[in-house]
Amino acid sequence: MPPLPTGSAYFMDDAHPPLARHTLAIIVDNEPGVLARVIGLFSGRGYNIDSLTVSEVSHERHLSRITIVTTGPDGVVEQIKSQLDRLVPVRSVVDLTLTGKALERELMLIKVRGKGDLRAEALRLAEAFRARVIDATTESFIFEITGKPDKLDQFIVLMGPLGLVEVSRTGVAAIARGPEGMAA
Repeated sequence: MPPLPTGSAYFMDDAHPPLARHTLAIIVDNEPGVLARVIGLFSGRGYNIDSLTVSEVSHERHLSRITIVTTGPDGVVEQIKSQLDRLVPVRSVVDLTLTGKALERELMLIKVRGKGDLRAEALRLAEAFRARVIDATTESFIFEITGKPDKLDQFIVLMGPLGLVEVSRTGVAAIARGPEGMAA
């Protein structure tokens, strides 16, 4: 059956550019509205942000760091980076994916309900993943785990059948290896 029209003249085009995961580190002036302007560049092109973290990195210089993980065609991500560079409150933009030297970590809290063998299995898996028990009742645990996003994803999958109740994730924090810092 042929594809149905989507309202676009290109609905019959089966060729899609390859998607790649990018981690962008952006140093910005710490002022109201900056985050909305940065995010607007992504939403304006219809691209999702997989992870977003923001934190002040220099109180004296009024600077914050935004770390964004997104998936999209390389050309679109390049265009977004170029447009970010032109925004007045943006001091620098680095695609940590392209440096090849970035470390990424994420923090997750995960609540698991269970009794008996399921409870014991959840504790064994938590130990294997180096997750810490930060709260325990007779019916549930809350684990704290830090690591690469795919490690956290694996932990969630394994906890699912054991009584997964709730997950809270911080988003990716990333930094390039080596003695150099980001220019601001």
